[in-house]
Amino acid sequence: MTPLTDSENELATALQLAVERGELSLLYQPKIAFGSGSVVGVEALTRWHHPTSGPIDPSTFIPLAERAGIIDSLTDWVLGTALGQWVSWRDQGVTMNVAVNISALTLRDVDFPDALQRRCQVEGVPPEQVTVELTEGATQHVVRLLDTLTRFRLKGFSVALDDFGTGYSSLLQLRQLPFTELKIDQCFVEDLATAVESRLIVKSVIDLAHALGLIAVAEGVESLEALELLAGMGCDQVQGYFIARPMQGHELVPWMLQTSERWRDYRGGGERKAS
Repeated sequence: MTPLTDSENELATALQLAVERGELSLLYQPKIAFGSGSVVGVEALTRWHHPTSGPIDPSTFIPLAERAGIIDSLTDWVLGTALGQWVSWRDQGVTMNVAVNISALTLRDVDFPDALQRRCQVEGVPPEQVTVELTEGATQHVVRLLDTLTRFRLKGFSVALDDFGTGYSSLLQLRQLPFTELKIDQCFVEDLATAVESRLIVKSVIDLAHALGLIAVAEGVESLEALELLAGMGCDQVQGYFIARPMQGHELVPWMLQTSERWRDYRGGGERKAS
């Protein structure tokens, strides 16, 4: 692994301090199910606003945390915050699945599923309400991850493969790893309305997911046309800016109350009802 530069070391130190001081935040992006028209889950997204540099993109600070050896402390904070937020929603009468992105480095620890299960027990969160997400690129070391992911499944957690279609060994991963959910990368979803090739790819991925008994989720839905195309293709769930931007935990329940009827048009496998 390439040594960190002085500037990267400085940023990594700032990130560690941000974790310790609680200066990070989690935003939550809702996922809508076509079959019911209801919010069935959220994806927890980590955000960092540096005191002098401003917002730091996750694509910058997550790899940095891995290289600097602080990814586990970051993951610990994310899990604690997400599970605590789930409890707050439950106390408001709302229960839904919360998905958390986990680094492949963390998943190499075969005891991690046991630790997460104990944490859920302490917080009172059923494992069935938690999804572990990992990117397709993170699954290249299939043998190393197989035991860990299998233990997640045995304990009741769901396991999602994120950014599907952007890696080179997708089909092998689907065959060997115990996923429950397949998330179609937004690069294929964003131009559904204009690119025949994207529509063919997305429809093929949805059919493949269903043939393997997996839930198909489309990311990056940013238009009504894309939403309706996905409904017609039989996609199970969607998330994206057209549904809702990532929001703070306390904003979710009011948002659900305000928009609960909007997505009812898409129940029943995507057939829109007349308004």
